Amino acid sequence: MKFNHWFRLQHADEHTRIYESDGILMRIDFIKGMLRVALIKNEDILPTFSIDPAHKGMTQEGRDKLALDGFELCSTAVTENGNSVCFRHCGLDFRIELMNFRIAVSSDKGILYQDRNGLAYNFDGELGEGSVHYTRREENQYIYGLGDKSGGVDKNLQHYKLDTNDAMGFRAEYSDPLYKYLPFYICENKTGSYGIYYDTYSEGEIDFGREHDNYYEAFNSIRYEEENMVFYILFGEVREIIRNFIHMTGGIGRIPDWAFQYCGSTMEYTDAKDADKRLRSFIDHCEEHGIQAGGFYMSSGYTQIGDKRYVFHWNRDKIADPKGLSDYFKSKGLKIVPNIKPAFLDDHPMYDKIAKNGWFLHYPDGTPAKFPFWGGNASYLDFTHPGAYVFWKRCVKEKLVDLGYEDVWNDNNEYDIHDREVLAHGFKKEIPARLIKPLFSYLMTKASREACEEVNPEPFVVTRCAIAGSQRISTTWTGDNYTSFGELRYNHYQAMTMAISGFCFFGPDIGGFSGPKPGRELFMRWLQYGVFLPRFVLHSWKIGEESTMPWLYPDRMDSVRRIFDLRQQLVPYLKDQMEKCIEKNTSLIAPVFLRDKDYDKESDAFMCGDRILACPIFDEGINEVTVRFPKSSRGFRLRGEGERIDGEAIVKVTCTIDDLPVWFVEGP
Repeated sequence: MKFNHWFRLQHADEHTRIYESDGILMRIDFIKGMLRVALIKNEDILPTFSIDPAHKGMTQEGRDKLALDGFELCSTAVTENGNSVCFRHCGLDFRIELMNFRIAVSSDKGILYQDRNGLAYNFDGELGEGSVHYTRREENQYIYGLGDKSGGVDKNLQHYKLDTNDAMGFRAEYSDPLYKYLPFYICENKTGSYGIYYDTYSEGEIDFGREHDNYYEAFNSIRYEEENMVFYILFGEVREIIRNFIHMTGGIGRIPDWAFQYCGSTMEYTDAKDADKRLRSFIDHCEEHGIQAGGFYMSSGYTQIGDKRYVFHWNRDKIADPKGLSDYFKSKGLKIVPNIKPAFLDDHPMYDKIAKNGWFLHYPDGTPAKFPFWGGNASYLDFTHPGAYVFWKRCVKEKLVDLGYEDVWNDNNEYDIHDREVLAHGFKKEIPARLIKPLFSYLMTKASREACEEVNPEPFVVTRCAIAGSQRISTTWTGDNYTSFGELRYNHYQAMTMAISGFCFFGPDIGGFSGPKPGRELFMRWLQYGVFLPRFVLHSWKIGEESTMPWLYPDRMDSVRRIFDLRQQLVPYLKDQMEKCIEKNTSLIAPVFLRDKDYDKESDAFMCGDRILACPIFDEGINEVTVRFPKSSRGFRLRGEGERIDGEAIVKVTCTIDDLPVWFVEGP
């Protein structure tokens, strides 16, 4: 009956209980630190590529979304009184009303989590199409997470799309969607904290108080296209929830040592007619200015035919000897990381072969689907087709790895698909491509990594689009940002949001990718901030202007060099902290309130590893930073030297654009 669904027990064992109403199943699984809930309307349950609690790696076809292997399961005593189900789990009291299956979770402080009153799930189309979930919200709740979402660190009262987009020149204060797909958030309220991860890749939207309905209590909500809904409710302190989320999505992959050093990048060099010369000049400039670098991210201009870009094609007029170029970088102790894209323009030399084999996303009649892409029309490779997956690996191996390019940069992989008729092979079971858009980027990255691993056991792999679990196979960055002081500040909030979301090695394009050339003050402030980030990369596309490189302002080179020297000094610390991140499932940088819950949620200060408190300046014309220290029994010292300052003290430190940035080291 619409709006009234009475669920009855169908199956029970010590770890799982399944309830049924008119052919709809509600399943709960008792897992240490969390409860998994599944609303099953039909047997077409898509696999997951994100959940990997045993850290065994993911097969190409994914994992059964309802599998329990790898989890630490709990035996839970359950009491049923006819109208409800009660049990104690994770140190909390649970009550499930069997009418509409409303879940409530309480501690001794009161209600921690609760499904919305009335109808919280879309059982029979009452709430529209697809999956819908409403939860009770408190006015003063805090919301953290969701990947690279814009705005402040606290997402309360915000509304976002669940989607990915090639958002070049985005505004980090309000643009949406961006590059990551991550329906995971943490809610902190007066009772405690809980996290929710929805195991899906389909388009949707999520709301934290923008929407109101007179007939219901205040609520948070999510809706997405996939019919079956599987989600995890994680419990504990915020830090514990993040650790458990990272662990259940496969942990964090290792990063080669060189990647912690400064790495260069600019589209200007590879777009130039003399690309080989310009790329080699990067090393010359570094040597001239006394700057140590670990590598160079090589943009896609090396693939050009005319003014368009053709993945896996080498423009021999620009780079006559690709292997000679990689050998030159190796001889200087640097890595070079080429950019690759998953769409093939319809006049690409390999297009007809790919189409003939059925390796593109396609329409029902089998013809390749085409989309606007880099100045032309292109088709996306379908990584759910085994043949396409193998083809991509072979191309990476033969066109890049065999020429000495053993690390790879996966770019423009947001798969801009909205047409419901576009289909994917789906591992022999066709599926609308829009239901799994960000999954293609994950599979692209996985295939790229496997190709590199044939000769390099620890490749450095980058992807722009990412899902939960991507951190176990690749690094990422926050996309094609804009150049302004405002963007610098909101890029910081974006970074803190990604850290809470389970990402470990990432960072923005320092100095801004698009927009005007950064002025001297902005350039120096961005360097002072970026030196403490996991990814220390200057990258830009400034048409008609000089690229954002370390030597952008010759009159500031002494100050710039000091910052780059500082980065080199920090590399051993960052490498050591990275090992701890892998062991403990934590991010390399993090907002301070994760260790001191009373700290300002939107603070400019942040933790770099577990001992450095970085205190950047984000505002134009300001030359002083005010620092409040988090609680600590060990105290802090400015730049690791001088007099000890106790936790919770407040100090002011002068910092001009020519000074080293302000940071404090916590005592041993």
